[in-house]
Amino acid sequence: MNQISFILALLLAANAYAFSPVSTTRATYARSSLSTNFRMAVEESTETSSPVADGESTGTEEEQEELDAGTLLQLEKQRRADELRSQEVFMKRSTGIHQCTVCDWEFDEKKGDSFMIGGLVKPDTPFADLPSNYRCPTCRASKDQFQEVTETIPGFEVNQGYGLGTNSMTSGQKNLLVFGGLGAFFVLFLGGYALS
Repeated sequence: MNQISFILALLLAANAYAFSPVSTTRATYARSSLSTNFRMAVEESTETSSPVADGESTGTEEEQEELDAGTLLQLEKQRRADELRSQEVFMKRSTGIHQCTVCDWEFDEKKGDSFMIGGLVKPDTPFADLPSNYRCPTCRASKDQFQEVTETIPGFEVNQGYGLGTNSMTSGQKNLLVFGGLGAFFVLFLGGYALS
C-alpha cells in the first residue's frame, strides 16, 4: 500500500509540471528531486527486504547497474581522456637566459655580463658556475633573485623523438615552419607567373 501511494504521489508531481511554462532551472530541479526521491524510496524498500552482509559493497555496484549503456560509455571515454591528459607532459627546455625578478635584466650565458660597466663574468659561463655572491649589475639583487627562462614544448613526452624533429619544436618554431612554408610556396607560385 505504501508503494502504491508513493507511485501516485510521483505521478501527480510529474503532472503538476506538465502544463506550466518550463524554465530550465525548474525543470532540472524537478527532474533531479523526483529521481532523488525515487532512488530514496527504492533504497528504503531494498533495505527492508534484503539486509546486506558486512563484507559487500553496494554503493558502486548499484550505481553501475542504474546507469544505461550510453552513460557507461561516456564515463569510460571521460576516464580515458583524463588518463591521456595526465600523460601529456609539457617539457621545458632551458634557453640559457636567467632573468632578474626585481628589474627584469636578463643574464645570457652566451654573453655573460662583461659588456656591462663593472661586469666580470665572461661569455659562455653557465649561471650555475657564478659565485654565490653574484649580484645583478643593474639593481644589485642577489643571485637567488634570478629566475630561469624556459621554452615549453607541448605534447607527449614519449613522442618527442619522432616526427623528423618537429615534435621537439616549440609552438613558435612550428608556426614559423608552417607559415614560412606557406609564404615560400606563395612566392614560388607568383614566380611562376613572372616566368610567362
